[in-house]
Amino acid sequence: MRTQDVIIARIKTLLEENNLKLGTLATRSGVPPTTLKNIMYGNTLNTGILTIKKLCDGFGISLHYFFDTKEFKDIEQEIQ
Repeated sequence: MRTQDVIIARIKTLLEENNLKLGTLATRSGVPPTTLKNIMYGNTLNTGILTIKKLCDGFGISLHYFFDTKEFKDIEQEIQ
């Protein structure tokens, strides 16, 4: 699985856990709704760490918590 796919899955999980909609997360995080939609629909291939940090702020979590999952720990190297 690509890193971007794991990021999308993690955001979806956090949205469900926090009972949030994309629009609410966009407002809370300061990430434009179009940017968030582009991430979630796979139109963005490289979500920057600053954007992820803003999303974490919107969720009220740390970057460490965002990345501290089995899926991130098991990602294979993408450079071949």
